[in-house]
Amino acid sequence: MTDPRFKTALIVGAGSGLSASLARVLTQEGIRVALAARTPDDLEPLVKATGALPFACDASKRAEVEKAIAVSAFGGFLVAQQAARRMLPKRHGAILFTGASASVKGYAQSAPFAMGKFALRGLAQSMARELAPQGIHVAHVVIDGGIKSARRQERAEAPASLLDPDAIAASYLHLIHQPHSAWTWEIELRPWVEKF
Repeated sequence: MTDPRFKTALIVGAGSGLSASLARVLTQEGIRVALAARTPDDLEPLVKATGALPFACDASKRAEVEKAIAVSAFGGFLVAQQAARRMLPKRHGAILFTGASASVKGYAQSAPFAMGKFALRGLAQSMARELAPQGIHVAHVVIDGGIKSARRQERAEAPASLLDPDAIAASYLHLIHQPHSAWTWEIELRPWVEKF
């Protein structure tokens, strides 16, 4: 059971994959969930299933690099800043950032995405060191692989090649449950068949 002080959660960039799994697992734990997305109307089935509150949120800019940095890093900063302000008086809470393979290694043709994700990882590191002594657990989750969704299914020639969003959500819940004496600031998740 989740610590009773965890009462609310905000999921930014909500959709039908990992964020939907997180919304379901958190509401099953008795946590009220808010979902922020560019088009909150697309979240209607999830809202009905979980009782989550939908909000419109778009942090994008014109240029591709500006957009990647604005959405990943600056958007993450703005949301985390407001969350931390609300958690600090209670000296309790968790801020979990979702990264990607590009958070720790750049790939050809992915510079804008990598720039945003590298910056988000740096933000998570800094916030973890600053806020941990004040009772707020900050962690970064590297998702090193594709996530199964309604639009993205495993191919017959590549079984078990996509991460199950429900399994990822269980790992996030584990981060929330970690005792103060054994907090981690980062975990990496990948399908067991991933070559690395």
